[in-house]
Amino acid sequence: MLGVPLIELDAIFHSRPDWNDIPVEEFRERLGRALDEAVDGWVADGNYHSMVGDVLLPRAELALWLRLPFRVVYPRLVRRTLRRMATNEVLWGVNRESFRKGFLSRESILLWGITNWRRHRQTTRAQLRAVKAAGAPVVVLKSPDEVARWRGGMLTGEAAGARRSS
Repeated sequence: MLGVPLIELDAIFHSRPDWNDIPVEEFRERLGRALDEAVDGWVADGNYHSMVGDVLLPRAELALWLRLPFRVVYPRLVRRTLRRMATNEVLWGVNRESFRKGFLSRESILLWGITNWRRHRQTTRAQLRAVKAAGAPVVVLKSPDEVARWRGGMLTGEAAGARRSS
């Protein structure tokens, strides 16, 4: 939409087969290279602040938080996970969702979505305060309608419907 590269943090972190994550130093190096190569700008998708926040966030010109309610996010997570299982979708070129990984594993994204919801929101809020303190605007969108209005504003050159965080 913006004509700049998308840097998907999951694609970097989960780039090894069988969900074997890359070491943090390699993650940091690969992200730094991707940012360096995107000379005309970039969009990063994901939140690995404890591992790469100091690499990514100081270079951000804007932080956008889709702070949608649990009742919106969790059903989407379940549907996406089930769809990926049913279609045997390849993720990041090397991994696939499985019933075991989705429902029976301690590493289940569905379990993570329930057990980490509140903590993740609290840590994200703190991280974005630091971004704002560094001078980058922070936009918080709290509903699918706000997301649609903001996206529409981006397409027309004005960020409509955006809330600045305080």
